[in-house]
Amino acid sequence: MDIIKTLEEELKAVKKQMDYLRSLEPSKRAATGAALNTRKKGIEEKLFSAQKEARVQEVNAKLAADKLVDITAPDLGAKRGHLHPITRVQREVEDVFASMGFIIEEGPEIATEFDNFDAVNVPANHPARDMQDTFWLSNGQVLKTHTSALQNALLRRYGPEFKAIFPGRCFRNEAVDASHENTFFQVEGMMVGKDISIANLIYFMQTALAAVFKKDVKVRLRPSYFPFVEPGFEFDAKCIICENGCSVCKKTGWVELGGCGMIHPNVLRMGGVDPTKYQGFAFGFGLPRLTMLKYGINEIRYFNSGNLEFLRSVK
Repeated sequence: MDIIKTLEEELKAVKKQMDYLRSLEPSKRAATGAALNTRKKGIEEKLFSAQKEARVQEVNAKLAADKLVDITAPDLGAKRGHLHPITRVQREVEDVFASMGFIIEEGPEIATEFDNFDAVNVPANHPARDMQDTFWLSNGQVLKTHTSALQNALLRRYGPEFKAIFPGRCFRNEAVDASHENTFFQVEGMMVGKDISIANLIYFMQTALAAVFKKDVKVRLRPSYFPFVEPGFEFDAKCIICENGCSVCKKTGWVELGGCGMIHPNVLRMGGVDPTKYQGFAFGFGLPRLTMLKYGINEIRYFNSGNLEFLRSVK
């Protein structure tokens, strides 16, 4: 237990150090952030192992004290589990972006109305709120509808020059079908600095997808409207499940992964960044759809079904 307490204190200290990254010079911020993120991940892994070992010891102690347990009973051959396919893909995405100098961040699943809507240029009278209907809590907060709810906090924490990705679970009142769910995971990323362009966005997205799929993936940008970017695009990848069209790509041969574009000046301004001096891009894509493409899965509802046979088959 002393080891667990020590690791918890170390983790708390690292998180506190990350809060001071904004005070560093931009040239040092990315490298320091990446180093702290690596250290944080290492501590979390050690803490998980220590907690697991503590639980095993606790269970063994209880079994030893329970005389009704037949310790001579044969092993029934319990099967070893594995990570959920979405978790595996999320870790692959995190690894490739970390290798490109991105900070990996985490955010709460409950957000304020300001962070979820107003801070990303979606005021109370904006029609986009109807498209992102979600669960409202009695205290006025919401279950976040997109990972963009963390953008304002990161802009204020890291200042005008940084790059980060932040995965998380989101909630929306969706019409559920083969490629849409009401509870799903997203990965959002943003890069802010001087002379940032759409070309930077395309490069990082293509590099990440090639690393996840282990081959070059054909992508395209389609002009679209999102309140928090200007200009905005839909980001599509060529469907690798089918050749002539399927339920996932809706017979088009392309799968929409998410939205992207140049960060709207209003969003930068509300984050304390001067849009006349700095620019940035942001993107957000669904992890389930990425996982479906990677493993050839044609139904998004399998992921939340609790079907163990399905989960065992995805390796």
